[in-house]
Amino acid sequence: MNWDWEKLQERRQRQSGPIPGPDLGDLNEKVKQFKQMNLPGWRVVVLAALLIWLGSGIYIVEPDELGVVRRFGAYDRTTEPGPHYRLPFPFESVETPKVTKIQRIEVGFRGGSAPTAGTGSSIRLVPEESLMLTGDENIVDVQFIVQYLIDNAQDYLFNVANQEKTVKDAAEAAMREVIGYNKIDAALTDDKLTIQNDARDLLQRILDSYQNGVKVVAVQLQDVHPPKQVIDAFKDVASAKEDKSRFINEAEAYENDLIPKTRGEVAAIVNEAQAYKEAKVRQSQGESSRFVSVLEEYRKARDVTRKRLYLETMEEILSRPEVEKVIISNESMQRVFPYLPLNRSANPSGGGAGREGGKVQ
Repeated sequence: MNWDWEKLQERRQRQSGPIPGPDLGDLNEKVKQFKQMNLPGWRVVVLAALLIWLGSGIYIVEPDELGVVRRFGAYDRTTEPGPHYRLPFPFESVETPKVTKIQRIEVGFRGGSAPTAGTGSSIRLVPEESLMLTGDENIVDVQFIVQYLIDNAQDYLFNVANQEKTVKDAAEAAMREVIGYNKIDAALTDDKLTIQNDARDLLQRILDSYQNGVKVVAVQLQDVHPPKQVIDAFKDVASAKEDKSRFINEAEAYENDLIPKTRGEVAAIVNEAQAYKEAKVRQSQGESSRFVSVLEEYRKARDVTRKRLYLETMEEILSRPEVEKVIISNESMQRVFPYLPLNRSANPSGGGAGREGGKVQ
């Protein structure tokens, strides 16, 4: 090597004069001196680097996590919470997804709870996600939340690339399908719970078909209202329906109050009529029985019975205070004695009338 350089240098000097070049003699001398130096520290450095590399394989799985170990990028095993060891990079790597944490996805809005229609909320709406077509061809604005957790860590990490976007897109598709076979009144009023349950079940079936290892915990409707352009008209319709329901409830309350009262009055009248009937029937039966008994006695002793009937009749008539009485003696029909009752003599206003009324012309 030194000979070739010297030969090249001599040839260049013959062609264009002397050319400066490295002093190879000094360079060879310095290399010899470096080789003769004693450097034991580099072994320690190499050993420390090896230990650090091997120690990088220690990892800890938290209580709410699972460890998924990859070997050369492919799934190898799943580890439970606690300290574990894997082969250092680049042989093995580990991911620790949180399998007990309930994750949340917002559809139709961003930034917390969904805003109420007509309020000046700072929540950002996403109408391209929230506007949906109902079964009766009306447009409704739906904001909802999906809550889910990781059910299978291996499927979650390896089967689908972007899990959150996949869940959100599947949730939007499921809600659109459920809203599509329900009428707008059902979505706005009393069928919200049914819509939530149907959307959750449909979303779970869609995600299971992807085998992405996600379990849907809940689908919660935050706000359902008509579009802003027609919300006033829908409010008027809702007010009319509320008035209709209120009038129906008031009418039913009046009916429930009046009908029992009327039935009670009818029952009271019927009972009084039955009592009057029973009293008259029994009274008639008693009088007929009495008449029959008197008739039998009359047949046995006609004169005695006739006299008794006469006396009983006269007793009943003369006992009445309004009847004017005149006493006629049997000895002589010419002698008439007025009857002056004591109660009338005590009443001056009626005495004269009694005396005058007692005379027989």
